[in-house]
Amino acid sequence: MGATIEDLPATHSRNVPALMLAAVGVVFGDIGTSPLYAMKETFAGPHPMALDKPHVYGVLSLVFWSIMVVVSIKYVIVIMRADNRGEGGSLALLALVSRAAEGRRGLTAMVGALGIFAAALFYGDSMITPAISVLSAVEGLQVVAPQLEAYVVPLTMVILLVLFLIQRHGTAAVGVLFGPVMLVWFLVLGVLGVKNIALAPQVLVALSPHWALAFLYNDGLTGFLALGSVVLAVTGAEALYADMGHFGRLPIRLAWYLLALPALLLNYFGQGALLLTRPDALENPFFRLAPDWAGIPMLILATAATVIASQAVISGAFSVTRQAIQLGYLPRMTIVHTSEREIGQIYIPFLNWTLMLFVMALVLGFQSSSKLASAYGTAVTGTMVIDSLLIAMVMFLLWGWGRRRVFIMVGCFLALDLAFFLANSTKILHGGWFPLAIGLAVFLILTTWKRGRVLLMARLRHDALPVEDFLASLSERVVRVPGTAMFLTGTAEGVPLALLHNLKHNKVIHERVVLLTVIVDEVPFVNPDRRIEASLLAPGFHRLALRYGFMEDPNIPKALAHARSDQLGFFYEPMSISYFLSRETLIPSSAPGMALWREHMFAILSRMATSAMDFFHLPSNRVVELGSQVEI
Repeated sequence: MGATIEDLPATHSRNVPALMLAAVGVVFGDIGTSPLYAMKETFAGPHPMALDKPHVYGVLSLVFWSIMVVVSIKYVIVIMRADNRGEGGSLALLALVSRAAEGRRGLTAMVGALGIFAAALFYGDSMITPAISVLSAVEGLQVVAPQLEAYVVPLTMVILLVLFLIQRHGTAAVGVLFGPVMLVWFLVLGVLGVKNIALAPQVLVALSPHWALAFLYNDGLTGFLALGSVVLAVTGAEALYADMGHFGRLPIRLAWYLLALPALLLNYFGQGALLLTRPDALENPFFRLAPDWAGIPMLILATAATVIASQAVISGAFSVTRQAIQLGYLPRMTIVHTSEREIGQIYIPFLNWTLMLFVMALVLGFQSSSKLASAYGTAVTGTMVIDSLLIAMVMFLLWGWGRRRVFIMVGCFLALDLAFFLANSTKILHGGWFPLAIGLAVFLILTTWKRGRVLLMARLRHDALPVEDFLASLSERVVRVPGTAMFLTGTAEGVPLALLHNLKHNKVIHERVVLLTVIVDEVPFVNPDRRIEASLLAPGFHRLALRYGFMEDPNIPKALAHARSDQLGFFYEPMSISYFLSRETLIPSSAPGMALWREHMFAILSRMATSAMDFFHLPSNRVVELGSQVEI
């Protein structure tokens, strides 16, 4: 999963060239800035190698075939076919496979765990990517002006601070520059690559896979461990799939094959040629590609490209979080829409400041992109392995492919993914533990909240008074007051506690009572014709369900205002409606369900959740909250 199109209107035209340019500015930021550090870390990282032809050719061959197999074939050709009604990403793929595996309990549980863990690992990546990208760009100061080396970390901190501070304002004003800036970036990558390949054109023989195989065979363990750095060249590949819903398959595929892929390969081979002719360039091979006079412009361009890549990752974290909230894996959070025109442009304050603190801590703790590279890769390769397993299930369950065909294709993907993952496992003690720890912590939060909500809803359903019994017990002496009372309930059965408390304490019932449930389907968007489901329970009593997709913003007043009276079953008058909410105080108990410490965690998360009033955009002056205690 990666960035979202935070800077394009949701109702964009299908203008392929325009979408290609926009995709370049959003989708390819992470993988497009990998040349800043990938080659350097492969040769000068934790397992340094000699700068001779067998090693340079071997590494270039590994980079070339890794990009072709992982990005061009696995993600761009195969995985991008697995869209959930046009949407991509780990959670969209999880929802897609979960529906296909419905009825198979063991398989459903395994699919759920894999998809949730892939989403959880993304949060570790979303912290490391801004830190390593911006830091590696600013390290160009060491080449352009060595006397300013002491300012690399402070300047990186300032740039990142500004980046997180502007999130609350949205990026529409500068978003239009993302595509053109990244277009220039890729063109410069290609030009610098061609210029340096001319110094040693024989590096092009590394296109042959036998150099990669010879390198791995001759260098043994050292060659295998080099994969831990080679994988840096393909980090960000999952963004192509995650952003498919915003741009469509064709624009992303064309932008990859026509621009990003050739530019990246030319630059990597250019760095290889440079290292063969000038081994001293290993200090920073990317910036050494450019002539001395271009040092400062390259520094500015690289910084701009890494800021754009970081912006895309932050926006992607916002998008993944909203999906997780809608699918019931996270408690409600305040989601601010920073544009009236662009539905994808959102800002989540809590997540923004949390990310900022961790990113800043990473920069201060590691101090250099080389040290950060040791922490990078473990979560990415874990996500790649999970994506291969999930796409195998899609091939079996949805596409109906034969077992032999699936085993061969997925076997090739998994062989490379597992090799990358095992090579990166050696980094765990040197910083690779960080994204894994973040991923495990988020996985625990996601699964605890999901399980807790299931237990809570089951308890509420068990304790709820059946509607039929409630209606039968109503006395004619109960006072009916004018207006409409809308009771929000998480279950579609029984009487909400808020309704019982209102009757018990206020001794009245409104002339129109509506039991409203918001349902989020495992699809990105719900057809407006399916938005509302209404039924009449008794004269003056209605049950209403509002359906949304996991990419939509549940706005109850807006949905009701756009509905017809015949859809609702009653006349909608905004000023006559009172919204009644139940606020449950959760009491952990030793009853079967979850471990007691997880129940305490669920209770804490519940207290931190944004109120239903804010989340569903209810008018504050028409909301009544009634509390109750629930044992879980």
